[in-house]
Amino acid sequence: MIRINLLGQIRPKASRRPVDTGAALPALFIGAGLLLGVLVLGFLFYSWQQQLNAENSKIKTLQAQKTDLESIKQQVESFDKQKQVLQQRVSTIEQLQHDRTGGQDLLDMVANTVSRTENLWLTTMTRKGTNLSIEGSSASVNAVANFITALKRSGYFQKVEIKETKQDDKNTAVQTFNFQLSAEITPPQTGPTIPAQPRAANTPTKAAPAATPAKKG
Repeated sequence: MIRINLLGQIRPKASRRPVDTGAALPALFIGAGLLLGVLVLGFLFYSWQQQLNAENSKIKTLQAQKTDLESIKQQVESFDKQKQVLQQRVSTIEQLQHDRTGGQDLLDMVANTVSRTENLWLTTMTRKGTNLSIEGSSASVNAVANFITALKRSGYFQKVEIKETKQDDKNTAVQTFNFQLSAEITPPQTGPTIPAQPRAANTPTKAAPAATPAKKG
């Protein structure tokens, strides 16, 4: 529609109000900063949460491995105890076997040595492993020394040591010496050599009387 101004006056133009942009800019920057901060914090929280979950998973895995290792350790300790028990049993069996096989040779050697030593006899003899303790009596100190020398020369003993030698005060009628000695048993690999016993001299037999000649008739 066309309007005609009949009054002939110029109509003043409406004035526009200026927009104040100075107050809106700080608010815009503050909002953008808050939004950026929220995004950064969210990203950091997400990253830390992922790392925390990964570390918790590692901890659970290590705890499971620790439990398995403790179980294996207990089994190893149980096997070690069983091994020690079996080793002790084997050692005991071997020692008993050795004592059984070497006992007769030991008795024969000591008996033979005593029989070849004059004026000496044994009262007790105790064996513990390879150690042998001997107690006895003799008519003289020289007899004890000869017995020790015979034991050393037999090749069946080593480290023969005299522990005590004293005169028997209880037996005043006859001079007697009580002695104690120890020896370490080391039997030869090929078996002990026992000296042969001296043979008794043969008693000469009387010659048969000669037959008397028959008388002639």
